Amino acid sequence: MTYKNFFPVLLLLAGCGADTKTPASTAPAEEDKAESAYIWATNVGGEAYTGIDGVEYEAESSVTGGTVGAMEVVKGSQDPMLYQSFREGDIRVDKELPNGVYDVTLLFAEHVEDAGGGTRVFDVIVNGEKRIPELDVMAWRDGKTISGLTVATPAVNVTDGKLEIRFEATAGQPILSAVVVREQAPRSDEWELVWSDEFDYDGVPDPAKWSYNIWKPGKVNLEEQYYTDREKNVRVEDGMLVIEAHLEDYEGAKYTSGRIHTEGKADFMYGRFDIRAKVPRGQGTWPAVWMLPSDAFKYATTCEAGADWQGSSTCDAWPNSGEIDILEHVGYQMGHVHGTVHNRAYYWVNWEQRKGRLLDFDVDTEFHVYSVEWSEDRIDMFVDDVLYFTYMNEGTGWEAWPYDHPYNLIINIAMGGAWGSAGGPTDDSALPQKLFVDWVRVYQMPDSGSVANIAAN
Repeated sequence: MTYKNFFPVLLLLAGCGADTKTPASTAPAEEDKAESAYIWATNVGGEAYTGIDGVEYEAESSVTGGTVGAMEVVKGSQDPMLYQSFREGDIRVDKELPNGVYDVTLLFAEHVEDAGGGTRVFDVIVNGEKRIPELDVMAWRDGKTISGLTVATPAVNVTDGKLEIRFEATAGQPILSAVVVREQAPRSDEWELVWSDEFDYDGVPDPAKWSYNIWKPGKVNLEEQYYTDREKNVRVEDGMLVIEAHLEDYEGAKYTSGRIHTEGKADFMYGRFDIRAKVPRGQGTWPAVWMLPSDAFKYATTCEAGADWQGSSTCDAWPNSGEIDILEHVGYQMGHVHGTVHNRAYYWVNWEQRKGRLLDFDVDTEFHVYSVEWSEDRIDMFVDDVLYFTYMNEGTGWEAWPYDHPYNLIINIAMGGAWGSAGGPTDDSALPQKLFVDWVRVYQMPDSGSVANIAAN
């Protein structure tokens, strides 16, 4: 969970599902969903194009208004051509579709290289409903121009045979590069449950499955919390894992919180990872469910096994060996869910971060299932089976694909830090805040080359 405006010393941390629990021994049939299937995609202002993930974009259709523009260089995407053409101004999307429920993903890039935050701000209205308020392409893309931004809005209801998208600006002019419309289809029933924690007990997290990080503030990302192993900060109660952040004077820190992981107890390569969770609210909170390599030195070039690599400015274990962020949320942008991959080739330092964003504004009041499907070819991110981000194996080596060795799961709330404080000082009045996790389930495909190293209980 390394992010925007970081200094070299900063390293990682991205770090409505079913209401009842299903026994961990069987894969839940009612949640047996598949990767969402696209039904229409168009390259705004441009020619037909096949995305690296196989999506077929039509040459511009069903999009009018404004003026067509182009840019030569686009960063932060495996499909830069989609962002090189765009429309800017009074844009309209009018697409005939069968009545039904669809997930809509919009692609943007700020082409004015000296644009600042607040110079281009607009709302996205989908079928008469404001779905994406106050979108600032540059600011939402980590303060970067000429970088691809994807924003997904789920469950758009088409009742009159037409998808209508409108844009209303409060500053500057709206802009749009591409549109993808998807519907959900049943996922493969070949997924087999290999590991889970249903949290159907009370007390401390199962020590056969989870370990603690106990860290002082500033270990990574300029975070301000002290990670402890106290039940005040990490516990299981009422069938839930609870990570709780507090405002308190503790060992010189202003905040306390918890961070647990499965390293050495459950390490996985490939599979589907489902986490049913409800995030905290409040500016300064930075909850995450994510994955780090269990052998952090797999692709390190400046340090060897045994080095204290997390937070190091000299050891390149991160980002070389990779990171997969299944869920990140920062309290100053409530309802914005982020999925991200980090690696040597593409990360924030070179403006090439690969990530996606989905807006769902009840994440702090309702439980959702946050998922990643990871294979040797691709990584797909979902919320409630809504696909909103894909990263493909380009076949160019470990620099872009260090995702060929086992990783472990991490759950935490950070406070403040490089990203948590990007929206301003922490709202101390909002604390304490809790991250609730109802369950964690890991599935793998038989005969797929998957690895599950699970310690004996």
